Amino acid sequence: MTNRIQRPRRSQLSVPGSSEKMLQKGAASAADHVFCDLEDAVAPSAKVEARDKIAWALNNLDWGKKTRCVRINDVTTEWCHDDIITVVEKAGKNLDTIMLTKPFSAADVIFLDRMLGQLEKKLKLDRRIGIEVLIEEVQALQNVEEISRSSDRLECLIFGMGDYSGSQGIDTAAIGDGGSYPGDIFHYARFRITMAARAAGLDAVDGPYANFGNDAGFRSEAMRAKSLGMVGKWAIHPLQIAPALEIFSPDARAVASARKMEAAYRDAEAQGLGAVQVDGVMVDVAVLRLVRNTLDKANLYGL
Repeated sequence: MTNRIQRPRRSQLSVPGSSEKMLQKGAASAADHVFCDLEDAVAPSAKVEARDKIAWALNNLDWGKKTRCVRINDVTTEWCHDDIITVVEKAGKNLDTIMLTKPFSAADVIFLDRMLGQLEKKLKLDRRIGIEVLIEEVQALQNVEEISRSSDRLECLIFGMGDYSGSQGIDTAAIGDGGSYPGDIFHYARFRITMAARAAGLDAVDGPYANFGNDAGFRSEAMRAKSLGMVGKWAIHPLQIAPALEIFSPDARAVASARKMEAAYRDAEAQGLGAVQVDGVMVDVAVLRLVRNTLDKANLYGL
């Protein structure tokens, strides 16, 4: 699990697979990651056509360095099987990950893993397609540790608080909004998902904030997710891309300080010392671990 591909996931942009115009805008956006949606954003009558539109977009648009993902319908639906086969057969060579919706247990992830393995062999693909998993049912949260270890294709766990709210019976005005609850109603779910992800060597990503016109609200939720160790958040509108990139990136001052601390510690270590003071901060091996987290992010994001 720890040798998985490292991908930026600061901003995951949702794009309806039924709209050629939106697919083109997604490819041209500044988001790290774009997922072409076959699930909630696509009407049942449009799903078959949307598969072909997504395949065309993956094969023909310039996605730059973005992670190219397709969100499929869940395994209990009549669409899931053909979602996987059609998209992989027509555009598997240009697909980075598949996002699995509404799993209840590890068995659902294993189903997708096995299908991908068969298709990769059949098509003789020279690259593996990764899996991203949405935790959006109470059963999935109860089984999140098992899910996180279910496949070596797994790259990240995503908190889907919209369907999760419905699954738990949470009364909320809008997706991502805590409603009248006096604290952070999603704290436990985010914390548990992040813990499970980190223990398995995966990324944890926060889900949508529906009121895209409320920049302060989006930023507040993103900061809560970041403080727990999540690496990014969904953007359901282009207005949410820039704040997500900003919040989940270490700023220039933090990167410069981390580089200074790492260099000072290395010098101290060469002298047989276990700690060194840098700008009033004691840097030892424990602090160095935090420093490296910052530097790893800076390197991944090209900062």
